[in-house]
Parts: sequence; structure tokens; C-alpha cells
Amino acid sequence: MHLATIVLIAVGLAMDAFAVSIVTGSVYKELHVKHVLRMALFFGGFQAVMPVIGFLAGLGLKGYISACDHWIAFALLSFVGGKMIYESFQIETAQKDRDPSNLLILLALSVATSIDALVVGITLSLLTASIALAVTIIGAITFGLSYAGVYIGKRFGHFFESRIEVVGGLILIAIGIKILIEHLMV
Repeated sequence: MHLATIVLIAVGLAMDAFAVSIVTGSVYKELHVKHVLRMALFFGGFQAVMPVIGFLAGLGLKGYISACDHWIAFALLSFVGGKMIYESFQIETAQKDRDPSNLLILLALSVATSIDALVVGITLSLLTASIALAVTIIGAITFGLSYAGVYIGKRFGHFFESRIEVVGGLILIAIGIKILIEHLMV
């Protein structure tokens, strides 16, 4: 898998965490670096771990589905991308009385934003033999975008959040189409 494709997948996956970071950044009355680092570490860490779980699950299925793996990769990425686009119109305003730095809330947000990464991990098991570089890039990009997202949210509020989800969804769908075309052209 090409490095550019991995980076685009990482950016697409990070859009959920980025959007949530923007929303939570707008909630903080007093924003401290420890809050920003905690959120970025949780989001980046979960986005890196979930594809590994999906990858391991996908390896078990690889022998059974190798003849149609490109169709499955296309379907999974299109589903995740479509789901992100759909959800971009469903984003609810964060409740002002909740503390986004609360460990349980942060854990729930981290899991919720990384479920898509689990599915992408299954896709990666069909396309590559090694996932180490991919999860490192996914985690690092998610960390960076989440870190920036909190500050953007503090400054600009909810203006960008739904647009970001649409862009992430479109990126994942485009990668799915690219994978399908590459395999059909061989």
C-alpha cells in the first residue's frame, strides 16, 4: 500500500475525532494544555489500536475472501465513508454542563470515534501484510488533528464540524473506489 494512500486513510479516519475535538474545545471555559493533550492522546491512541484489532480479525478471514477482497475493501470503505457523511448531518451540539475532560466521557468519545478504524483495520488486512506503519500514521495524524481541533473549537466553535465529517467520508469512499479500480484493471 502506498504511503499517500495510508496518509489519506488516516486523515479520513481522523475526521471524526477532529470534529469531536472542535465541539469539545468550544465547551471549555478554561482550556489547559493538559486537557488538550489528554484528548489528543486518547483519540490518537484509540485510532491506532482499533485498526490492529480489525487487522487481526481480518487475517483470520483472508483465506476465505481473497478472491473478492477488493470488493470487500470497496464496500467497507464506502460504508464507513457514507456513514461519516450521513452522521455529518446528525452532529448534535455538545452539552454545556458536561466536562469533556472527564475520563469516562473521554473514553466513550474515543471508542465512538474509533469504531470506523476497526472496520478499516479489516480492510487493511486484505491489502497489506504489515500494519505497523499504517497505525503509526493513523495515530499520529489523529493526535495532531485532535490537538489542533480543541484549539480551533475554542476559537471558532461549531462552524467547521459537519464539513469536516463530509470531507473525511468522501476521502474514504474515494480510496475504496481507487482500490476497486486498481484490482479490476489488473
